[in-house]
Amino acid sequence: MDWFTAPDYWLSRLVFQRALAAVYLVAFLTAALQFRALLGERGMLPIPRHLTRVRFRHAPSLFHLHYSDGFFAACAWTGCAVSAALLAGADSLLPLWAGILLWLVPWALYLSIVNVGQTWYAFGWESLLLETGFLAAFLGNGEVAPPVVVLFLLRWILFRVEFGAGLIKMRGDACWRRLTCLDYHHETQPMPGPLSWFFHRLPKPLHRVEVAANHVTQLVVPVLLFTPQPIASAAAALMIVTQLWLVLSGNFSWLNWITIVLALSALRLPATAPSVPPAPLWYEVLVLAVGALLLFLSHRPVVNMVSRRQVMNRSFDPLHLVNTYGAFGSVSRVRYEVVVEGTLDDTPHPDSDWREYAFKGKPGDPRRWPRQFAPYHLRLDWLMWFAALSPAYAGEWFGGLVERLLENDRDTLRLLRRSPFPPDTPPRYVRARLFRYRYTTWAELRETGACWERTFVREYLPPTRLAGAVQRS
Repeated sequence: MDWFTAPDYWLSRLVFQRALAAVYLVAFLTAALQFRALLGERGMLPIPRHLTRVRFRHAPSLFHLHYSDGFFAACAWTGCAVSAALLAGADSLLPLWAGILLWLVPWALYLSIVNVGQTWYAFGWESLLLETGFLAAFLGNGEVAPPVVVLFLLRWILFRVEFGAGLIKMRGDACWRRLTCLDYHHETQPMPGPLSWFFHRLPKPLHRVEVAANHVTQLVVPVLLFTPQPIASAAAALMIVTQLWLVLSGNFSWLNWITIVLALSALRLPATAPSVPPAPLWYEVLVLAVGALLLFLSHRPVVNMVSRRQVMNRSFDPLHLVNTYGAFGSVSRVRYEVVVEGTLDDTPHPDSDWREYAFKGKPGDPRRWPRQFAPYHLRLDWLMWFAALSPAYAGEWFGGLVERLLENDRDTLRLLRRSPFPPDTPPRYVRARLFRYRYTTWAELRETGACWERTFVREYLPPTRLAGAVQRS
């Protein structure tokens, strides 16, 4: 079938596949380095306990067959190795069928992780990586030109990501309609980056322009993805520029980067296409079958997207093949942070020597400037932002965090930037307090060198010690 392939997109496919492999690598590296404290056998939300409550058909995962921390580590590091091989172009050295299977390996491994990841993996970019990764497996390699059906479905994902995010904003917080959300967002976003302070201090009229441009990019430009070239490439390029602006303004894990990767597949990059034979019949049948399945599964996400009760970041099938997306349907006006402290005193009181735990990404010390971590995902830091919004968001895991801090648990402390206690001297008590944070003004920054100003609000968790702990004599 002459219409089946689009030879002009062979370079776009190559760039897309290598970029996607890089995102996979970051995702698996994040899992390998953080899972023991979060999900391990002694983690805050242990996978073995979770598996007793969830059936395989509801959340398919290799870990239903067997779980141990060693096996999880092997899966995560295998995912890193396969992703690195794909990044280096290993799929191009294999027959077409083997290349497809190689691309399905990281998808299956990451699906296994996400489906047991619980709260730690309840982010839209997890499903977005899985949906994109599954479809990418059928793009083929150098033996065939890129199939039109897969290229179209990649644009369909990108359309739902952008258009869904635009709709949730217009239906959600009124500040999006009033063009005022960015008066607050750069200050109250989950994890600010090194430039977020400067973005917040931009003139308010420029914030209005930013919001208006966002609406155009998310509600108008996505439609142009399905127009002829070069309009479609121009639309994709505009999306890439917008996402790079978001990369500069904060730490959003790999959400912006996977969106950029999707947009790369819509670009028709100038290059001379190599001569390749027609696609084999079995490949055409396979791609058409996958395409028909994904279009069929798109029904529920589309119904959700057009519904007045639209929800964000929802998977409608256990394989995360077709999902719904969205971000920041509401924007916080005030930033709160949970500050965790410990003391060695046997009897805690307000004047005790309370020492603050330092997190890697979330705001703590007002003088410490935010760092750039994305696309790497600091899962505990992100959940601490939700915990500050309401204790209900932390009900499952915050007690486990405190318990492990009281034990000086090595794996948990590795998630932090610094513990105020020596490895062999755990705290006697740990407490948590809620503070209001705001960015300093230009004058305050020059005077104090601090980018944040914080004010105590209330006690979040009273001084707590391990059950059965005895006082020192």
